[in-house]
Amino acid sequence: MIIPALDLIDGQIVRLHQGDYDKQRHYGDDPLKQLQIYQAQGAALLHLVDLTGAKDPQARQIPLLKTLLAGIDVPVQIGGGIRTEEDVKALLGAGASRVVIGSTAIKEPDTVKSWFVKYGAEALVLALDIRIDDQGRNYVAINGWQENSTKTLEQVIEDYRRVGLKHVLCTDISKDGTLSGTNVSLYQTVSQQFPDIAFQASGGIGDLNDIQALKGSGVSGIIVGRALLENKFTVKEAISCWQNA
Repeated sequence: MIIPALDLIDGQIVRLHQGDYDKQRHYGDDPLKQLQIYQAQGAALLHLVDLTGAKDPQARQIPLLKTLLAGIDVPVQIGGGIRTEEDVKALLGAGASRVVIGSTAIKEPDTVKSWFVKYGAEALVLALDIRIDDQGRNYVAINGWQENSTKTLEQVIEDYRRVGLKHVLCTDISKDGTLSGTNVSLYQTVSQQFPDIAFQASGGIGDLNDIQALKGSGVSGIIVGRALLENKFTVKEAISCWQNA
């Protein structure tokens, strides 16, 4: 599945380089129109990141998100600084099909596990952003990629499987926003190790060859952001490539 993604700051479509708020690239001020284009081209799932809310939970863009979700007919998963159960409830209440949880899943695992019990594994996605060390270990980064945790990707997945974990959005940070290709071997390895998990590959998709390279890797979905915004290919072309690769 091809999953088009938009990152939003104060209603603007942006991309951050390597998660740095001081390195923003702007792509317009009409996210609803962009989402409708993606829907019209065949997207069956969309991904939104509320970067304003990630930086300041009090400024979460709930009114905007409600407007966006009301204007399209396909399911949307939303993330961006999810810290409390109130955040989860607010996004589900706004119409999100799934809430994407990052750093909090590492820093407060017992709390997040309680959300899995309460809301169900289908309503939640763990966003695990990793840095790979010199020994090839996949350490999960937290706090907007500003620091590494002591947990590996594999340890976190094993832990959350106990509460039914189903969806994992996995980003190789070194690839994110670079259009330089994705880490195929990473996704092949983790998909084989955890065949019960639906992995979403994220980071580095620059052209249709990068999508084709992931065919057979075991991932269930591919997050595509910057490449679509810069018209490297269309959602329709990406879906056709994914289905026919």
